[in-house]
Amino acid sequence: MKRLLIIGQVWPEPTSSAAGTRMIQLIDCFLKNDYKIYFASAASKSDFSFDLKSKNIDEISIRLNDESFDQFIEELKPTVVMFDRFMTEEQYSWRVSENYPNAIKILDTEDLHFLRNARQNAFKKQLCFTEDLLYTDLAKREIASILRCDLSLIISKEEIQILTEKFNINKDILYYIPFLENEIKNEDIKNWKDFDERKDFMFIGNFIHEPNYNCVLHLKTKIWPTLRKKLPKAEMHVYGAYASQKVLQLNNPKENFYIKGRANDAKETMCNYKVLLAPLQFGAGIKGKFIDAMLSGTPSVTTTIGAESMSENGEWNGYITDEASAFIEKAVLLYENGEIWKTKQKEGVNILNKNYNKELFELKFLNKINSIQNNLIQHRNSNFLGQILQYNTNQGTKYMSLWIEEKNKNLL
Repeated sequence: MKRLLIIGQVWPEPTSSAAGTRMIQLIDCFLKNDYKIYFASAASKSDFSFDLKSKNIDEISIRLNDESFDQFIEELKPTVVMFDRFMTEEQYSWRVSENYPNAIKILDTEDLHFLRNARQNAFKKQLCFTEDLLYTDLAKREIASILRCDLSLIISKEEIQILTEKFNINKDILYYIPFLENEIKNEDIKNWKDFDERKDFMFIGNFIHEPNYNCVLHLKTKIWPTLRKKLPKAEMHVYGAYASQKVLQLNNPKENFYIKGRANDAKETMCNYKVLLAPLQFGAGIKGKFIDAMLSGTPSVTTTIGAESMSENGEWNGYITDEASAFIEKAVLLYENGEIWKTKQKEGVNILNKNYNKELFELKFLNKINSIQNNLIQHRNSNFLGQILQYNTNQGTKYMSLWIEEKNKNLL
């Protein structure tokens, strides 16, 4: 039986973040193709961690900088090792290569951290974002991780373009795989609440993620004061896991602006609202909130960054604008005009079914892995730069890890 070892930066929380949802989607893809799956992490679980055992997945607690992992990987002999974000690749990849080099190494990037970080820094410094800002130490680390792996999963076409055109990364080691969703069918649409059954505006996002807090702050200070004057009976409801005090203090019932906390089910929650508002100012990857909006028939208003790599030919399940006055105008239009609202809802169905239907991606993805497995030496030789990086970088990482390991032993 084929074996997949996933090394998680954290234990997946699909009710907390889009990253957690995506991880479960990838797990389901492998399960459908008869992989025995093991999920390992050095992180602690939370009350919201997904019960992987319910899917017959072995949950394994591992340690950072500890030789016990060497024996574990050698005995497991996985067909594939998938690293959740580049940080786990840095920590464990060299041990995988030393103790079981035949394992295919896959990096699930989630989104490009260096891209999100560069945009965030430009925003905070009030700089116009330019390509020069991409060339950072964080980019060196993340791209080195991509090069060391046999395949890296990229969630956004924009990110594929950046990696291939700006950094000359070989397309053979990159694989575009977005969110993997069920097709929306007519019976699904019939179960959605209609325009007249919904009310109010909403936002949702994990508040550990800085772009989400900034977005809510922008909503509160730049969008809502004017929007509320135009629609005085409407309320703004903000949902999200791990809301800190700085988020909670934005709650103001007198202004019809409510911080609601965690949503147990994002799609079920969205079904009650007329419009999702998400004026994101920076970020990267594909935003799960818009996938959930399409799946629940909830039109949205967002920015160019928010809709990046999701909108084709101007099609959107709502409107895309970077101008605050236009954002407010489109929010009012969607809120008041049922015909336009229904038209935009249909556009969301079209976007999702054409671009995120899992039937379009799953089999091709697994065929790609099989192809690499059958030609592993040739595949790695075609990425010889990656082998060089693995040799040199791993030496530094290895000896730093071994030094920490010895230091930890002396403390016992």
